Amino acid sequence: MTPHSHTSGPNSDERPRIEDAIEDPRVDSVQDARVDELIEEDAAARAIAQAVEQQEPADAADTLESLPGEEAAEVVSEMDIDAAADALSHMATPLAVSVIEDLIDDDPEYAGRLLDEMPPDDATDLLQMMPSHDRDRLLSLMGAGSAHRLRELMVYPRESAGGMMTTQYLSVREHETVAEAIEHIRRGEPIESAQQAFVTDRKGRLKGAIGLRKLLVSRGGELIGDICERRVDAVSPTLDRELLAREFERYDYLELPIVDADQRLLGVVTVDDVIDIIRAEGTEDAQRMVGAGKEEGVLSTVRQKLRGRFPWLVVNLFTSAIAGFVVMQFEGIITEIALLAALMPIIANQSGNAGQQSLAVTLRGIVLDQIQDKRVLMHVRREMAVGFLNGIICGLLVGLVVGIAKALTDGQWHLGVVVGISMVATLTIGCATGSAMPLIVRRLGHDPATASTIFLTMVTDSMSFFVFLGLASLFAQWIH
Repeated sequence: MTPHSHTSGPNSDERPRIEDAIEDPRVDSVQDARVDELIEEDAAARAIAQAVEQQEPADAADTLESLPGEEAAEVVSEMDIDAAADALSHMATPLAVSVIEDLIDDDPEYAGRLLDEMPPDDATDLLQMMPSHDRDRLLSLMGAGSAHRLRELMVYPRESAGGMMTTQYLSVREHETVAEAIEHIRRGEPIESAQQAFVTDRKGRLKGAIGLRKLLVSRGGELIGDICERRVDAVSPTLDRELLAREFERYDYLELPIVDADQRLLGVVTVDDVIDIIRAEGTEDAQRMVGAGKEEGVLSTVRQKLRGRFPWLVVNLFTSAIAGFVVMQFEGIITEIALLAALMPIIANQSGNAGQQSLAVTLRGIVLDQIQDKRVLMHVRREMAVGFLNGIICGLLVGLVVGIAKALTDGQWHLGVVVGISMVATLTIGCATGSAMPLIVRRLGHDPATASTIFLTMVTDSMSFFVFLGLASLFAQWIH
């Protein structure tokens, strides 16, 4: 028998097979199925915790998010501390905060240890969303070094580069030899995702970077300062996170150092955090457009949903009243020509839809930094041209249908002309408003997505009714 032949002895089944180690991440694993089974059976928290520990951190987070708050906290309290910390790091921040707050009441020391084990940037996010008394209590229960590190990170706003950076990164000194630097890294805290080590001087100022491969293949006696890459990009901790994400997208960074005014290395932002930023900013913009709370999620409480939505519903109530006021001014012509009431929502809806299209394109252009000051007028004019041409096409289609229908019934085809002209005017107005509104809001220093849909609808509805009913009144003698 050759050395490569398979044996059928008792140990042959004990060999791990390669195909058994390959899994499709889209398919539920055995661990996921086991957890679902235990939850359906309403098993004890300890049994569920042991199964959740076997899941990938992201899957464990999904499991905890699917449980009611108190049950999730109970399961977390029964989990291994490392597995629980990993799962909380992957949970939606508001839900992770609720779990920690439940644990504070039952086992505050365990809650403090959990935050101690979490990556500093994730722990900081949770602490910043907690009431000050809970935050101070947890910090007092943590290790002195960890608490000091988190207090430093909490100085920076959550929306800034400093607020999302981590202090877990590889760093070596420029005066060290390669051998000393490698030993320094070995003795330090393990950083799994690091691609390079940042080079600093004796005062902690950033002086360069060196790839891990280069560090490993270089001769042990060489100085780090002689072989490192001196040109390295870095940003300020006050940089807005949306601008930071744009830099990552533009230059394909995997990680980017954060430095203070004296060029001292404060921390590092990694690409996985930036992906979270892009997703969060997209979610915020989508929700702000319609007046929902930017922090609201599918699993948010009813109170959180009301707090984010109700104020804008009140605003929408008043803006809608403006369109109603416009319609009231033409009550007479609507009474005389009932068909106008049926055509009004068609024209308003087309104008609103055209405006939404321009609004979406404009917001996307703002996010990608494609609409600079010198391009603003060109962008608005182009959107108006699109609205005008679409208005002509839609106006011809609807105008012909209305004109022919009226001509066959009472011979008054002129209403089709009014409808066609109104469609051209209102679609042009809709595109102009949809493209200009977020740019105006941005110029005023606010988020361009904030309640854009509410104000856009106010303008398109009011102007559509005004243009259509105004033209109908002007040509009333021909369309009766």
